[in-house]
Amino acid sequence: MEAQDGAELCFPELLNTSCQKPKPRPLETALAYSLFIISLVTVVLNLLVIISISHFRQLHTPTNLLLLSLAVTDFLLGLVVLPSEIFRSRNCWFLGDIMCVLLNSLSLSISFASIANIVLISIDRYVAICYPLLYASRITTKRVQACVCLCWLYSFVYNSLLTKDDLAQPGKLNSCSGICLLVIDNTPGIVDFTVTFIVPITAIIFLYTRVFLVVVSQALAMHSQTAVVSLSVTVKTKKSELKAAKALGTVVAVFLMCFFPYHCATLLQDTTDSFQISFIILCINPCLNPMIYALFYSWFRKAIRVIVSLQILQPGSREMSLRRHSQE
Repeated sequence: MEAQDGAELCFPELLNTSCQKPKPRPLETALAYSLFIISLVTVVLNLLVIISISHFRQLHTPTNLLLLSLAVTDFLLGLVVLPSEIFRSRNCWFLGDIMCVLLNSLSLSISFASIANIVLISIDRYVAICYPLLYASRITTKRVQACVCLCWLYSFVYNSLLTKDDLAQPGKLNSCSGICLLVIDNTPGIVDFTVTFIVPITAIIFLYTRVFLVVVSQALAMHSQTAVVSLSVTVKTKKSELKAAKALGTVVAVFLMCFFPYHCATLLQDTTDSFQISFIILCINPCLNPMIYALFYSWFRKAIRVIVSLQILQPGSREMSLRRHSQE
């Protein structure tokens, strides 16, 4: 059965209230295929990170636990968020209003957890570079585990509160049956924009600006003849910490570059094709992080070889040495 204008309906039996089946434009079709490829690559690469850090005992360090948490969020983004966006953009919503609200809340929680993990990584590098003598005592494995758990708990609680009205009256703002929308009122929207954009981005930029200034001052000091003696004891540690700061700084920089276009378009309420492009840029970020690890970390490259060659199944593989230095 079709509507009077010839458009096919999502629910033909609901002639007056059913939405029309979406007819994606060429750009939307290209977007869907792009998101599918990005989703697949994101899941595979981040699964390698999760297996590497979880399996090999040598990699159980505070910084790597933060990378593990970030990899889990990126994995879920590729496994849950991106496929749901593909489905919603090309099909009618047949799973009901309650499932729509739950999926929206889950997607928001995963996305916010990703941002929160980037903030935790920035704090980790800030303490490691700016207060190296205090790092071992302040940033412990148990404290990082507690922070990661609180990060995830806060993400789910916050976004549950944000979508509680939709859960109480699912689908109340839907103009027709067969769509799944996330609508946030002006006041909660401003609060959410501040909590999920302004505050985290400000904290990240502030922390990495401090890290950059300290790194520059250390580089100048290392080239100063008067500082050679005082730095000789810690130069090995400094190099490893600076390498980690460079790698994770790249992760943060790439995150910001992918993050800004989408949220700027959202803030300006842009509904043109540029919004679709900014959304693709945002979705690319989760699959880039493992590539950055492979570029900077030899332990990740070696872990991939061990996993792909199935050496990981051998007895005692958990104790395998993947790196020469504890902070490599």
